[in-house]
Amino acid sequence: MISSLTEMPAETVRKLKGVFFDIDDTFTSSGKILPAAFKALWNLKESGLMVVPVTGRPAGWCDHIARMWPVDAVVGENGAFYFWYDTLENRLKRRFLDSLEIRKANRCRLDRLKEEILSMVPGAATASDQAYREVDLAIDYCEDVIPLDSTSVETICSIFKRHGAECKVSSIHVNGWFGRYDKLAMISIFLRERMGLEFALCRDNFVFCGDSPNDEPLFEAFPCSVGVRNVLRFTGCMQRLPTYITNEESGKGFAELAALLLKLRKQ
Repeated sequence: MISSLTEMPAETVRKLKGVFFDIDDTFTSSGKILPAAFKALWNLKESGLMVVPVTGRPAGWCDHIARMWPVDAVVGENGAFYFWYDTLENRLKRRFLDSLEIRKANRCRLDRLKEEILSMVPGAATASDQAYREVDLAIDYCEDVIPLDSTSVETICSIFKRHGAECKVSSIHVNGWFGRYDKLAMISIFLRERMGLEFALCRDNFVFCGDSPNDEPLFEAFPCSVGVRNVLRFTGCMQRLPTYITNEESGKGFAELAALLLKLRKQ
């Protein structure tokens, strides 16, 4: 059972050090960043909390996010890397899990998979942001294509899995990749390398906010996890649900969470 966001205890909030959050349909609303959501992000950052988006979006987007948004870092392509802007050296830095050689070899394998998926699943397409991806293959099932049914999405997943690839379903894409990494593993690496923290020992000090099945591992891992209200459309196919849920959907829900955190931190 998911509790209302208003039930989050003040003592839980007062010990928080930061916020990890999904982007699509969590921070954004129908593909746009609302003024309230972006202002909420600035408010969280200026309050002293660490803020880190965790997304399936591509390296090209993450380059921009790390440079231009008020964030401490960004985890991208479902945990393939994290990027951060080093303010002391005034330059962007990148930390990939796999070497360049491995990434190139896996790209060739994914290119072959792409052709198979597109030939077997009518209406599917490569995501419009695929050209900016370093590591994974994103198949669009409802962002810029006529939405596909659940059977088509399951077929896409089965093709990835049959070839030994990992895959996750977001609110807009099916992302597939070769390699044993995920969002939680890269969050743990980021905390260890950049903050000197072990996730297992500090998970009570962070909140995660998301909206879809590919956020399940993080909903499970973070004791203080929050789903924006549109997560309810997926609960029938999810085993791990967030602890709390907002009254508002998407970016408005993110802004609602930020407002509550800042309010309770002052009490």
